[in-house]
Amino acid sequence: MASKAFSKSLLFFYLSLSRQLASLLSLHRKDHLKIEKNNVSLRHHLHSKTIVLDVGGGLLRSSPTFPYFMLVALEAGCVLRGLLLLLLYPLLCCLSQEVALQVMVLASFLGIKEDEFRAGRAVLPKYLLEDVGLEAFEILRKARKKVCVSNMPRVMVEVFLKEYLEVEVVVGRELKVFGGYYTGLMEDESNVESLEKIFGEEELDGGVLGFGSCINSPQHQLFSYCKAIHVATEAEKRNWHALPRERYPKPLLFHDGRMAFRPTPMATLAMFLWLPFGISLSIFRSIVFVFLPFEISLPIGAATGMTNRLLSPPPTTTDDGGKYKLFVCNHRTLLDPVYISGALNKHVGAVTYSISPISETLSPIRTARLTRSKEEDRRRMERLLRQGDLVVCPEGTTCREPYLLRFSPLFMELTDEVVPVAVATRVGMFHGTTASGLKVLDSFYFLMNPWPEYDVEFLRSIPTGSCSSNSRYEVANLVQREIASALGFQCTTLTRKDKYMMLAGNEGIVNSKTKHTS
Repeated sequence: MASKAFSKSLLFFYLSLSRQLASLLSLHRKDHLKIEKNNVSLRHHLHSKTIVLDVGGGLLRSSPTFPYFMLVALEAGCVLRGLLLLLLYPLLCCLSQEVALQVMVLASFLGIKEDEFRAGRAVLPKYLLEDVGLEAFEILRKARKKVCVSNMPRVMVEVFLKEYLEVEVVVGRELKVFGGYYTGLMEDESNVESLEKIFGEEELDGGVLGFGSCINSPQHQLFSYCKAIHVATEAEKRNWHALPRERYPKPLLFHDGRMAFRPTPMATLAMFLWLPFGISLSIFRSIVFVFLPFEISLPIGAATGMTNRLLSPPPTTTDDGGKYKLFVCNHRTLLDPVYISGALNKHVGAVTYSISPISETLSPIRTARLTRSKEEDRRRMERLLRQGDLVVCPEGTTCREPYLLRFSPLFMELTDEVVPVAVATRVGMFHGTTASGLKVLDSFYFLMNPWPEYDVEFLRSIPTGSCSSNSRYEVANLVQREIASALGFQCTTLTRKDKYMMLAGNEGIVNSKTKHTS
């Protein structure tokens, strides 16, 4: 017993002495640092300087990283993983910052396959961009060379910093991998790339400035090489303005994930409390829309919290075997044709590039799946148009942000005129679209929202005439511009392939017998 007590005492003395020596060495190394709180002067001295910026302390308006790990847990993991992280939150509040970070990494990443982790590219950039402070961004963009450090794993912030904020070097924590899966453990923070390789020899002679928080930033070893560190207090950060969308160096056009809110602890708790009611409500709304006529289903939907707005009256349609109308709309969710059908108070047909067999079976309107064969798709649409009014979404896939993708001109060959329809949606809890998840649940997630909103606006008809090869594209672009103008959106030339290459790492063309994407 005496030997054990002596061993414990010796170990305690050794650890205590190691901490004191490390602290003294750190102070000796940082004794040249100049800590400044006047950040206005920093903006005027960065044009020829390199800046080392702390992401959590000097770029984002909110310091807690819990929401970003919750997004990883929910989007890269599952609902149960997110629930576990939420249950751990009271414990995280009692732990030191470093230990709490390790627990969040373990809960969020353990067992996630490295090659399939795309949340850092497809999900997190949207939420990180919305949290960037305008004041910090002004400092960052003036620097000649930008180096960002983060206590979060590098895979969570690298795409956001390099592709959206044009940062040259990102230094973050590295995750350990075993057998192609994340272990939930991080590499030692001291394993940082050599400073000479990051900065260059000439940069280490007083040409490096730092910007971060007064609490944690100076502790990072990269800041010890800065000539001066400018710090922002939490009180100052609370007064920062959000970075406007038009100031993004690169527009945010695509993002994935089901969560439509920032998952703070309280917001996440509210979501989990709502989940049982939301599932029941979604099933009830689906049954109502599938089995009841629009005269009954729309009022019932409104009574359950759904908001449907018809911003302009629909054109007169025919039911006597005459020439039916072709409605061309932008694509927000799989329910676009259903809401247009409800606005017309009659059932119409709809075509889509891919739809799950379950969604096709449960659809209250006629649907047809396109094959991406031009001649075959034209025949299918012509057949549906002979049977009644038809809705097409020439973008070929959904887009959540205020942009319109390129319109396919195929629909121009079907009729003498088309009716553009501007569609807008708003949700507060769940997105009803996905690029990498189960498409069969898209409509289910949309109907799980407490107060989903849909706006439908019919625009003036546009004649197509006998479109030539070149004029087909011109008319398609005209329809795109008309819808964009009505919605206040911007037109792009991006396509379905561009979206899926970014979000899912494929071209969005999947065998219909295996998996469906749209």
